Amino acid sequence: MKIPQTTDKLRNVRSDIRGPIYEEALRLEAAGEKVLKLNTGNPGSFGFTMPESVKRALTEGMDRAVPYCDLKGMPAARAAITAYHRSKGLSAFDENDVFLGNGVSEIVQMVTTSFLNAGDEILLPEPGYSLWDNCTYIAGAKPVFYRCDEANGWNPDVADLRGKITDKTRAILLINPNNPTGAVYDLSVLKEIVEIAREKELAIFSDEIYDRLCMDGVVTTSVASLCPDLLTVTFNGLSKSHVLCGFRCGWAVVNGPAVMKKALEEGLTKLAAMRLCANALTQLVIPAAMEDTGFTKAMLVPGGRLYDQREAVCDVLAGIPGVSFVKNRAAFYLFPRIDKEMYHITDDNRFALDLLHAKKLLVIPGSGFGWHGNDHLRLVMLPEKEILRKAMLDLGDFLADYKQR
Repeated sequence: MKIPQTTDKLRNVRSDIRGPIYEEALRLEAAGEKVLKLNTGNPGSFGFTMPESVKRALTEGMDRAVPYCDLKGMPAARAAITAYHRSKGLSAFDENDVFLGNGVSEIVQMVTTSFLNAGDEILLPEPGYSLWDNCTYIAGAKPVFYRCDEANGWNPDVADLRGKITDKTRAILLINPNNPTGAVYDLSVLKEIVEIAREKELAIFSDEIYDRLCMDGVVTTSVASLCPDLLTVTFNGLSKSHVLCGFRCGWAVVNGPAVMKKALEEGLTKLAAMRLCANALTQLVIPAAMEDTGFTKAMLVPGGRLYDQREAVCDVLAGIPGVSFVKNRAAFYLFPRIDKEMYHITDDNRFALDLLHAKKLLVIPGSGFGWHGNDHLRLVMLPEKEILRKAMLDLGDFLADYKQR
């Protein structure tokens, strides 16, 4: 008998957030070392707790989650989601165009499986979140990466995006607010991208899961609100805004003319039926969570954890020679640049491993998010501010005599 091999569909699939550097951190922990993990955006691991409104909704309604529910999602959950996205300006959809999933991750795979054929291309941001290129590969399609411009606040480089379009391109993905940079895209840039999609007859996918985590008075624009004439899919969920990562609660809203939505929604319905339903317990809390805006906003102002933790990180990093950054306007990520000439860095994975071994500090190099300059890393700013302050001082101490050879 031949030895079974991994399917070719997974040849290019990778996740550096939980990849070899993370595995090395686990090995160090098993050996008794204490490692500060700044690799993944998982608030519940750093003392954040769920809102009381969510806890009440869960405990009071759990009996309603015993049977399978509607394959698209519970009606009350879809109604709350519909109301939220209408408040963001979406108009060409109703509750029947909302699909619940076990996290945005599942919904992304369902959408790419339903939409992309072998050989199709989709434009993805660089840097960006690897879930999207992984799902594209599994669908048999090709991810094509357009650059985001650090000098322009990490906004998409519209000229580069336009230049990557071919006759095989089917869709443009936006991650706004962005992971890993924490950028919020300018309205003028979104409008330019909409015009390109309109001209080239492309769909737009928009991952907006951090849209409720904006700081400094910044407000995001949901791109689907700008183009009701186009097919758009907006992805969102509760993992980040209500610190419910383990609940796996995400959704997609399909917006646009009915004739354009029909084929995609037929595919999504087939996949949703195969799955039977998304986790019903987590769907119970969606109406309560969407009403509880105060819980999220309290974290984002001076005195709130996310705001103060960002300030602590930025204050220290600003004083480290050879380190520069664009201050994030949303989420809890920073994507600082390390001067690779100053520190002779030719391999950002090696840099991250060296930092892990020297300071027991786990970060993910920029290449884990598709950035190939060997000069960036992503920091997750979720520990308490004093822990983060010490971690950044440790990074500065590490760099003081670091040279990669």
